[in-house]
Amino acid sequence: MTAHRANPIPNILTGARLAAGVVMFLILAGATSGFPLADQWMSPDDQFALYRVAFWIFVIAASTDWIDGFLARRWNATTRWGAILDPIADKVLVTGAILGVLTSGSVPQIIIPCGLILFREFAVSALRETMAGRIELPVTLAAKWKTTLQLVALGCQLFARNWDGFGLSLDWLENFQFFSDVLIWLAAIITLWTGWQYFHEARRQMKDL
Repeated sequence: MTAHRANPIPNILTGARLAAGVVMFLILAGATSGFPLADQWMSPDDQFALYRVAFWIFVIAASTDWIDGFLARRWNATTRWGAILDPIADKVLVTGAILGVLTSGSVPQIIIPCGLILFREFAVSALRETMAGRIELPVTLAAKWKTTLQLVALGCQLFARNWDGFGLSLDWLENFQFFSDVLIWLAAIITLWTGWQYFHEARRQMKDL
C-alpha cells in the first residue's frame, strides 16, 4: 500500500513566512541606514520606499500564519515538521518586525513593551528546549491569540511608518500612533500572561514526575 504523503503547501507557506521575517528585517535595517555606507547612496524617498516594501512583506507573511494552519487542517496535512516550524516562523517574524520598528528610533514609548515581548518569547523557547521529552507544553488558544495581537500591533506600527506613502492626512497620524502604541502594550501584557501560563504548567508537570 502506498503511504499517504501530506500536501507540502502548508509547510512551504510556513517556511516562506520564516524567510520573509528575515528579509523584512534586513529591508527595515537598510531603510534606517543599518548597512555600512547605505546612507551615502539612499535618498529619503528610497528609505520610504523600503519601508513600504517591508510593510507589505510583513502583511503578506502575517496572513500566512492563519492560512497555513487552515490548509493543513483542511487537507489533513499536519506534520511534526510543520508543528516545529510554525512557532519558529512566528517568532522570527515578530522579532524581525520589533527590531525593525525600533531601529527607526522614533518610538521610544514602546521600547519597554517590545523588550518584554522579546524576553518572554526567548524564555518560553528556552523552557521548551530545556524540558523537551520531559513535559508537554502544547500551544494554547490564548497563545495563538497572543500571536495574532502581536502581528496586528506590529502591522499598525509599520503602517504608521508608512503614513505619508498612503496619502493620509497627517492630522490623524498622532491618534493612530497612540492607538498602535496601546496595541503594543496590550500585546505585551497578554504575552507575559501566556508566558506565565506556560511556566506554571511546566512547574505543575514537574511536580508529577
